[in-house]
Amino acid sequence: AADAETYTAPRNVTEMKLSQLWEDVLKNGPVGIHDNFFDRGGHSLKATALVSRIAKEFDVQVPLKDVFAHPTVEGLATVIREGTDSPYEAIKPAEKQETYPVSSAQKRIYVLQQLEDGGTGYNMPAVLELEGKLTPERMDRAFKELIKRHESLRTSFEQDAGGDPVQRIHDEVPFTLQTTVLGERTEQEAAAAFIKPFDLSQA
Repeated sequence: AADAETYTAPRNVTEMKLSQLWEDVLKNGPVGIHDNFFDRGGHSLKATALVSRIAKEFDVQVPLKDVFAHPTVEGLATVIREGTDSPYEAIKPAEKQETYPVSSAQKRIYVLQQLEDGGTGYNMPAVLELEGKLTPERMDRAFKELIKRHESLRTSFEQDAGGDPVQRIHDEVPFTLQTTVLGERTEQEAAAAFIKPFDLSQA
């Protein structure tokens, strides 16, 4: 096509590595240094993936906005060369402590929950129908293994001495799979009766 970009090959190691990363993320053929990331099929999710790969390959944390501001290999190569003073670091586990600060999003939800006296506005209930033979003991064990693996399922929230919300991660949380018989209720009525506010003070 007349408006197609003319392929321009990488001129240095940075542009060569970057072109390869683009090709891995976009998966639609060779990338020239003047090609526009978004014209070549890129979007915000792919841009996020590109930023992550750049961080690992170049040991530099490039802000997502820079991909939008400099959407060519040539432009991003310049950003990378200028950004060598902000090395990429893998997320490391926090040191073990009694309680941990909450994120701004967690704090916002916590405060809203207190104002609404519980409330179910953020509950996301769902009903799944299982066909075939169910072994409740195995399902119970599966849930217990999930709880054991993920700290977020063993977390409760409370207020510190200053009244600020903090989170506490428990080593163990008791769990028992609950079952109920419909009786005279419809499935919809039984599902509706199941929905209730979360008690954030309980993990």
